[in-house]
Amino acid sequence: MDIFEKVLNRFGPIGKYRDQGEGYYFFPKLEGELSNKMMFMGKERLVWSLNNYLGLGNHPEVRKADAEAAKEWGLAYPMGARMMSGHTKYHEQLEQELADYVGRETSFLLNYGYQGMVSVIDAMVDRKDVIVYDSEAHACILDGMRLHIGKRFVYPHNDIANFEKQLSRAKKITDQSGGGILVITEGVYGMSGGLGDLKAICKLKEKFEFRLLVDDAHGFGTMGPTGAGTDEHFGVQDQVDLYFGTFAKAMAGIGGFIASNKEIIRYLKYNLRSQIYAKALPMPMVIGALKRLDMIRSGSEQRDKLWTIVNALQKGLRDKGFNLGDTGSPVTPVILAGGVPEATQITFDLREKYNIFCSIVAYPVVPKGVILLRLIPTAVHTLEDVDYTIKAFSDIKEKLDKGEYSEGGMKGVVVE
Repeated sequence: MDIFEKVLNRFGPIGKYRDQGEGYYFFPKLEGELSNKMMFMGKERLVWSLNNYLGLGNHPEVRKADAEAAKEWGLAYPMGARMMSGHTKYHEQLEQELADYVGRETSFLLNYGYQGMVSVIDAMVDRKDVIVYDSEAHACILDGMRLHIGKRFVYPHNDIANFEKQLSRAKKITDQSGGGILVITEGVYGMSGGLGDLKAICKLKEKFEFRLLVDDAHGFGTMGPTGAGTDEHFGVQDQVDLYFGTFAKAMAGIGGFIASNKEIIRYLKYNLRSQIYAKALPMPMVIGALKRLDMIRSGSEQRDKLWTIVNALQKGLRDKGFNLGDTGSPVTPVILAGGVPEATQITFDLREKYNIFCSIVAYPVVPKGVILLRLIPTAVHTLEDVDYTIKAFSDIKEKLDKGEYSEGGMKGVVVE
């Protein structure tokens, strides 16, 4: 069969809705200044879908730093990969300041978080090694493990008893192969908002020999007394061997980093294919990240604003009887019962009647019969936004309970 013909006949469980949903439910265009309110299809909407946790994406000081860096350096410099011709003192400065902030000896910059995580996993393990990972691991972790030609074992999310069983299975293999064990978990799970049970995982280091890699994309900048991450929140920074953070969330930028001891980072510098064969981060991204990091670590004002909104939103929704799962982070999932038709009709109602734009998740991302409306509070939201949203969600839930969203399929939308 022709390869084009084959792929066009299997658009997938989400792609099959492309004709009804593209431009509205999928690939929507949010326009205007990054803020709590933006334009969507010509109308202002209250937006709960941006991972701009600390509100730095459109902060005047950040905008000024970005503009000045672009004016001074342009978008091309440095040219080439870091190993060959794209290395600068500013890249090194950012790496050391990031490492100091998250309590490690040093770090290495990644052009993209997703790409970087794939490459880190690929570089850290070989056929003799075994990976043990949480069942709710992010797609970048799953894709990284696809490159691993050795064994890997999964444990149910945060099921520490089962985790120990998988460690035992892994140890039997590595005792014979001479390899090692790499455990991979997340600090904050981006869909549920739940926290990886880092304390319990680290406790098992007393019984098993393994190295721990934590993807803390949603925890970096938001969790812990200083915002240094979920491992700081749990007090286990000294037990996490490889700490991964991204600039795409709290830092409101592009890129990421991996932090560890000096020798391991030096090894990764020479073995991360995604960095060896890719152009270095442009200077405005690096200078901009230095400014963002300085704002994050110099005070808690933005983080305090974030958590004021988080606490008000989550308490208010719970008080109204909403199921938010086990979130322990700013990520706020509102869990409802229904399928794709109900999910799309609820989304349409929220956007068109209540002017609320939030992300919606349905099967196959979550189990059949579950609708997840994911809210991302930020430091630029207001308590008035919270009150309005709770009232709107209460209306939506009442309609859902009455069966008003049960008729018909995906709500059709004309997208010009």
